Amino acid sequence: MRENESIRALKGVGEKTEKLFQKVGVSTVGQLLRYYPRDYDIYREPVSVDSLNDQETGAVLATLTASLDMKKVRNLTVISGTVADATGRCRVTWFNQPYLRNQLRRGMTFVFRGKMSKKGNLSVLEQPEIYTPAAYEEKLNSMQPKYALTAGLSNHMVTKMVKAALEQLDLTQDYLPEEIRLEYELAEYNFAAVQIHFPSNQEQYLEARKRLAFDEFLLFILGLKQLKEQTAADKNHYRMKEVWKTEEVIENLPYQLTGAQKNVWYEIEQDLRGEKLMTRLVQGDVGSGKTIVAFLAMIMTAENGYQSAIMVPTEVLAKQHYEALTKLLEENGLLEQYQPVFLTGSNTAKEKRQIYEAIASGETRMIVGTHALIQEKVIYESLGLVITDEQHRFGVRQREEFSSKGQKPNILVMSATPIPRTLGIILYGDLDISIIDELPAQRLPIKNCVVDTNYREKAYRFIERQVQEGHQVYVICPMVEESEGMDGENVIDYAERLRHELPSSITVGILHGKMKPKEKNEIMEAFSENRIQVLVSTTVVEVGVNVPNATVMMVENAERFGLAQLHQLRGRVGRGQWQSYCIFIHGKNQAEKSKRLQILNKSNDGFYIAQEDLKLRGPGDLFGVRQSGDLNFEIADIFRDASILKKASDAAGYILSLDGTLELPQHRLLKEKLEEFAGRQMEDPGL
Repeated sequence: MRENESIRALKGVGEKTEKLFQKVGVSTVGQLLRYYPRDYDIYREPVSVDSLNDQETGAVLATLTASLDMKKVRNLTVISGTVADATGRCRVTWFNQPYLRNQLRRGMTFVFRGKMSKKGNLSVLEQPEIYTPAAYEEKLNSMQPKYALTAGLSNHMVTKMVKAALEQLDLTQDYLPEEIRLEYELAEYNFAAVQIHFPSNQEQYLEARKRLAFDEFLLFILGLKQLKEQTAADKNHYRMKEVWKTEEVIENLPYQLTGAQKNVWYEIEQDLRGEKLMTRLVQGDVGSGKTIVAFLAMIMTAENGYQSAIMVPTEVLAKQHYEALTKLLEENGLLEQYQPVFLTGSNTAKEKRQIYEAIASGETRMIVGTHALIQEKVIYESLGLVITDEQHRFGVRQREEFSSKGQKPNILVMSATPIPRTLGIILYGDLDISIIDELPAQRLPIKNCVVDTNYREKAYRFIERQVQEGHQVYVICPMVEESEGMDGENVIDYAERLRHELPSSITVGILHGKMKPKEKNEIMEAFSENRIQVLVSTTVVEVGVNVPNATVMMVENAERFGLAQLHQLRGRVGRGQWQSYCIFIHGKNQAEKSKRLQILNKSNDGFYIAQEDLKLRGPGDLFGVRQSGDLNFEIADIFRDASILKKASDAAGYILSLDGTLELPQHRLLKEKLEEFAGRQMEDPGL
């Protein structure tokens, strides 16, 4: 069996199961192998009965104080009893397991493992697993995978299918050259593939994760370095002259550009005038003013007689960019001259035809849109500049698709991801880097607070007051829906709770990654127009729209997110003239992890926060391995794995210095893997 085969090739996968897996993005056996657990259930040392906290899963060594009771509740048989140790006692309950009455008797001592639920003075261990002390000793420190799920797809089903795939695939051939594996002390691939799903212990898990993160970085950087080789000598066929019009536009702005904006604009201007093709990344915090710099580059391009295109990930954001550009051109008397157009997948066939004609004839000099800009039917008359906003959402190779539209255009990439410069040089190896590290003077600093769940009631009343004052609110949850074996707030249930907590006059909307693009656009549009006042969402709002009216960002289970990601979420508010607030709520018994969150109280500087994140998130931190957020690697994390990233970069440099085209026999399998990885990048713009 090969990794590119359909999961239907696995025993036990029929049409119904296949559709369930497709919902979570798994269609092939290879995708199933890369559907890494998002967390693990770790069998830790038993603790005393009184030390197990509410909603915490754990084990206690305790003795049954009496025989078990049994009663019928509707269709359920409920078995219950009391267990105790030297520190206290608690109830134990099981459903539909009547045989336990004969197996468990008063005075017997077992290890009971389950979730503790506390209601007033009553403590109940729900559906606990039962082990003799010797049997539990064997399971001690083992880690059971917990996968991201969808309705109908159980953790047991995913586990079973992953085991089947591991049994049927031949993973003995390692694509990583042995000298690289030994040099960087990496586990073999077949070991890593098994241990990432079913680790024997934490040490084996870390070894597996290190190998797979290294591979992912290595393939990414190899592709990047090969791309740089191809583009390094690229001549600028759209060499431009300085124009006065950009200076006039800067003078007409209702605000002054910051020093950082002026410096970056100067660098872009020099690039566009140069002999070599521009490939530049502009990094800057959310709200630092990257967009106006991009618009100036578009005006310079148009004044030189060429076309420019700006491509963004969502239709709503594209529409906002189009409206902002149109307004700027109108204020400077340039609208009729440049005729900007707005191109997305939802344009009607007639609109698309007219836009295609305007682009092909050169009638329009500026094009704003989404992925529709790189579709085959779009023919550009003289595309001299391409700008991609939040570029890592598109994938490196998709930028190259613009090259097939004529001569290679100049490339300007904008990103709000605050990556430390040392890592940025590696991750954006094919780009020159500029940083806008100042925020506009008129911005009010966001007020932050880090609290536990006891603060919720106050937070709801605060949200209510903010909405009554005419403002809007984001609420972020880590999960889309309730998931088997996963603790944490989810969007679906949380929105329902808020609808009960807040007055009926307040409209609560939901947004998450499982929605169709059209649905997402409709929700974001309703929010930007204040038809929705409170938006409950997953982190998909990170790359969202500009809603100056939003003044509150509340993040539930904040301890589950990286600091850099929380900082980006915080950047969704504070965009208007009103004071804005960010409330980070950490889960119960997460006080230790909440210390990390205090860094967000100290600073609003994304680069400082990213550096601190880097220091705090050691490789032993078990945050789970499925990523959310920026530069969407499937397992690697640029902050937690910074040292692995640097080693992978060194390894890529060594391999290519030895064999630039990967033609040597020892690189044959690596070349195949790289081609497969590049193919995935093209299919999934998030990679």
